[in-house]
Amino acid sequence: MDNINVLRLKRTLAYLESKQRELKRQNENDTRSLESMIKYLKKDMLEQFKLHHYDIYIQNEMDNTETFIKSVQSIIDSNSQ
Repeated sequence: MDNINVLRLKRTLAYLESKQRELKRQNENDTRSLESMIKYLKKDMLEQFKLHHYDIYIQNEMDNTETFIKSVQSIIDSNSQ
């Protein structure tokens, strides 16, 4: 993965992490819109950055956002200079 894509992926991951934190803070409130946004963002990251080329199991981690975030961070770490 080239440096520009690594930087873009870092920014996208930071945004995903912020939405995940926001979802956790929502407690009893209606969280459907946040959940939908997170689901869409993970799918978009997977397709846009072709993450399955770097982690063949990442598709299985789509249901668990925390695990997905850790996997993406691992991809970033291994592709950073």
